[in-house]
Amino acid sequence: MRDQAPPPSNASPSSSRRLLPACVLLALAAPALTGCVTKKKYTALEQQLNDTAAALAKEQDKSQSLEQALGDEKRHVEQLDEQIAGLEQKLQDAEAQLRGLEEDLAKTIKDRSALKESIDEMKRALAVAKLQRRLADARIASYKNLLGRFQSMIDSGKLQVKIVNGRMVLVLRSDILFASGSVKISDEGKAAIVELSQILAEMKGRNFQVEGHTDNQPIKTQRFPSNWELAAARAIAVANVMIEAGLSSAAVSAASYGENMPTASNDTDEGRAQNRRIEIVLVPDLSDLPGFEELNKLGSSSS
Repeated sequence: MRDQAPPPSNASPSSSRRLLPACVLLALAAPALTGCVTKKKYTALEQQLNDTAAALAKEQDKSQSLEQALGDEKRHVEQLDEQIAGLEQKLQDAEAQLRGLEEDLAKTIKDRSALKESIDEMKRALAVAKLQRRLADARIASYKNLLGRFQSMIDSGKLQVKIVNGRMVLVLRSDILFASGSVKISDEGKAAIVELSQILAEMKGRNFQVEGHTDNQPIKTQRFPSNWELAAARAIAVANVMIEAGLSSAAVSAASYGENMPTASNDTDEGRAQNRRIEIVLVPDLSDLPGFEELNKLGSSSS
């Protein structure tokens, strides 16, 4: 039996580990080759085994390279996933910021609309206030003019002028006009009413209401069951004299308040004398008031 050829002197330990499967195969095949394999065939077979081992090692290296490449790709995918997650978070932040800006814009638009409406409302209120101021100034000028006309009657004590709830009220004391419990106007009282009516007749387009007032002393006669009837009769008597003096009957009306609207205490003679009075009220012209046209249309539509 021939001696086996020694392994190549340049084989490294790692090569020996890679050739282990080939050696194992050779060892298993040795009993069958011992007596019949030539050196040439042995050498060829050994070379074949070495080639197979080298190919196997190459495949192992290639497999390791693929595994490394696969690991690199996995890490790259992980990096891409991290980048995608970061971009998605930025997108969410941007969308949230956009929603916030849209809400701010909507609020700004709403506030601007509310501010514009408030400004428009203030402009309308200012226009109404200016109109009311002009009307008030006109009424004041008219009242001052009337006071000048009434001045002689005021100075003589026949007439008192006052402003009540924005209305001019001309006060004639009943003591000048009537005897106690009577509705007959005295000569002095009639002269005062005529003088006053001639001034009022110059106020074209104005209406006047004659209001009768008494003190709280009760009266109960067949003609005047209460102070209501006495005050009403006195108001009508004054209204008739005003009409006779030249005022239109359509411009004069009469009303009774009896004892219900005192201007002084009824506990003294002086106070009761002040409460017994005739008031001539200059009826306000509603057409001067803002919104009169709308109110007039509303009243016309309901009739």
